[in-house]
Amino acid sequence: MTSAIIIGGSRGIGKAIAESLKSIKIDVFAASKKDIDTSDLKNVKRFLENHNQTDILVLNTGGPAPKQFFEITEEDWKLYHNQLFLGFCSILQNIKINDGGYIFLISSSVIKEPNAKLIISSAYRAAFSEVLKILSKEYAQRNISCINIAPGPINTDRTKELIENVEEFEKSLPMKRLGHPEEIGNFVKGIIENKVKYLSGVTINFDGANSNYIF
Repeated sequence: MTSAIIIGGSRGIGKAIAESLKSIKIDVFAASKKDIDTSDLKNVKRFLENHNQTDILVLNTGGPAPKQFFEITEEDWKLYHNQLFLGFCSILQNIKINDGGYIFLISSSVIKEPNAKLIISSAYRAAFSEVLKILSKEYAQRNISCINIAPGPINTDRTKELIENVEEFEKSLPMKRLGHPEEIGNFVKGIIENKVKYLSGVTINFDGANSNYIF
């Protein structure tokens, strides 16, 4: 049976992906923060001792609270350096993705349009996106597809934490609504179910036409 490990799979977008993959009979391990905390490298190492091989890997984690640059402490930088960057690097170095598999990174629209209030997230998510882009060429030799999904405003607890008045914010969006986590889950399911393989090393902007950038 095809297997999947979903980091941050107990809520929001990660949970939606887990449920979508279960619907096509994939053996899913939806890891919560209790299972693996990517900000704690010792915890990551312990997790990988028991989960070191899979067909599908989804790298997903929350981010920091909004802070302007001069409000950020050294401890903030260290914490999210691990959570958003080094923890994921350690996972890729120590987990085997079976030939013909998939790696999905759930990053953020801030890798394309940096946000002054989310400068930590903008910096480290962009940095890891570069790592995955480089590695996609190596993984391609084993028919492993790497896809970076960069969500915009999605209806999750994280979005509600960042936006004070969600209803007013929705009115400003092109589609007049937030995206649904299930839409991303179904997108991931569709790629796997239809064996889409040549789509690799790319970033998919999942933002309902909200962004201003072209590429």
